[in-house]
Amino acid sequence: MRAATSLRRHARLATFMLGHFSVDLMSGLLPALYPLLVLELGLDYNQVGTLAFAYTAAVSLTQPVFGYVADRWGVRRLAPLSLVWSGLFLGAYGFVREPVLLYPFAFLAGLGSGAYHPVGASRAALLADDRHRNTTMSVYTVSGTIGYALGPLAGVLLFRAFGLAGTLAALPLGLVAAVLVGWALRRYHERPAVSDPGAPARLGHVDWRALVPILLVVMLRSWAFMTVATFAPVWYRELGFEVLYGVVATVIVASGAIGTLLGGYLADRIGSWRVLIGSLAAALPALLLFTALPNQFGLLAAALFGFLADASISVTLVAAQRLLPGRAGVASGFILGMGFVTGGIGAPVTGWIADRFGLQLALASTAVPLLAALALCWSVPVSIFRRPVVARAATS
Repeated sequence: MRAATSLRRHARLATFMLGHFSVDLMSGLLPALYPLLVLELGLDYNQVGTLAFAYTAAVSLTQPVFGYVADRWGVRRLAPLSLVWSGLFLGAYGFVREPVLLYPFAFLAGLGSGAYHPVGASRAALLADDRHRNTTMSVYTVSGTIGYALGPLAGVLLFRAFGLAGTLAALPLGLVAAVLVGWALRRYHERPAVSDPGAPARLGHVDWRALVPILLVVMLRSWAFMTVATFAPVWYRELGFEVLYGVVATVIVASGAIGTLLGGYLADRIGSWRVLIGSLAAALPALLLFTALPNQFGLLAAALFGFLADASISVTLVAAQRLLPGRAGVASGFILGMGFVTGGIGAPVTGWIADRFGLQLALASTAVPLLAALALCWSVPVSIFRRPVVARAATS
């Protein structure tokens, strides 16, 4: 009986991971689409930036709202619908020929991703016992990272073969993922859950003194990571590395995925606090070493930075779920959404510094938000990492 229950849980987790992979793969098509929009529709860089912002805003800012919906009414309809929605609007994106209509399409397409992320993350967390929660969340998170990393490659192949109409491939991808996720949720019944006998008394209480520092740590860490991943290829291109500039971002993101996996595993074995403090403290010299090595050896430092910077992703996500009892979806929405939008805000700030002082100094300046994130960790009570997650649970 226990083995059958474990098998069902792993199957459902795999299905949520498939949904995460699919929705992020669809999002990853857009960076490969933007150059084609410039060529085919005559968009300028400002318009492309506005399109990217419209999509990012929809994805990030709506996640807490969709997390609340998931916590209040469950996920059986919302999860498949979000995947269908993403497939439909991203699939139709390449058929829009009026530039003014691209902006609402970008925003509407982003709503599907914004809806799925808190749903998938909160329910994935509930499919693991407390001893393996960080590991589970790290594995779930990496499924999306892989999808987003493969998206641009898939986009290049599709758009080279079919032009703008290549976006239509998102529709069957979204539909297939929706059917599989819907199947996994068919016998997924939710009820208010109690992780321990004292949980009901804490249901609804939010420890803001601990939650705010966690949110700030996530935002500052995302600022550093996403900014380096964005500008490192530009810097290497300026340095004259015709081959390395094309792989440096992939190296950083891939190393981050490995770091997320190992960080979650270690957090369940040596403690979340140690992983959070240790990874951020070690990421600082790795970042400075990367900016101090304007040569091929800097690629190793970039990989080390990506690995360390992302090692605490599951730790902060699970910590937020512990601090928002009964609101795992809202917690996931805050962590994933705020991290995403802050990374987008940080890039223009670093670009402003680069325009005035050069890219090498601008990249080194991202050590400031990383140092601030490390300092904030000391204001987070260690006891929160031992609290149970109180949320809506899955029963078979």
